[in-house]
Amino acid sequence: MKWLIASDIHGSAFYCRMLIEKFKEEKADRLLLLGDLLYHGPRNDLPKEYAPKAVIEMLNSVSDDIICVRGNCEAEVDQMVLNFPVLADYAVICVGDKTIYATHGHHLDNFKNIRKDSILLFGHTHIPENTEKDGILHVNPGSVSIPKQNSPHSYIVMNDNGLEWKDLTNGEVYMNHKF
Repeated sequence: MKWLIASDIHGSAFYCRMLIEKFKEEKADRLLLLGDLLYHGPRNDLPKEYAPKAVIEMLNSVSDDIICVRGNCEAEVDQMVLNFPVLADYAVICVGDKTIYATHGHHLDNFKNIRKDSILLFGHTHIPENTEKDGILHVNPGSVSIPKQNSPHSYIVMNDNGLEWKDLTNGEVYMNHKF
């Protein structure tokens, strides 16, 4: 099992193209997207090469491999143009002995009573995270296109051994968590 996990593309064709290239280079089985795919939102500047229609085309080209949750910038109209479900607020994924809760992160309070020894994946903050809180691993891949607090443009590779946070621009691992 090998998954690539990413969040907060925000309509950047430039960084989405890089993400799809990394997905193929990594030979990942699935691409798990944690929301905010097409639009930049009112609090963010336009990302590099802002082109939501191009992002739609790129994501649809790998739609059979995508699992996605809804971000705070997704709207019902997005489902009309994307060939994979984008309107679920969360997903519960069981992989081996791991229970993974995936959400965008703008409603993290809804996940206070989840099973201990679980992984809570979320985006939204644009800041990478690898923190254990009350027996739950809180994991944020950071942002593909608009990273914050001097973090790199990034994604995560998850496999049976653990998690690796990678810089999207050069593929270098900058943080990891072993299972």
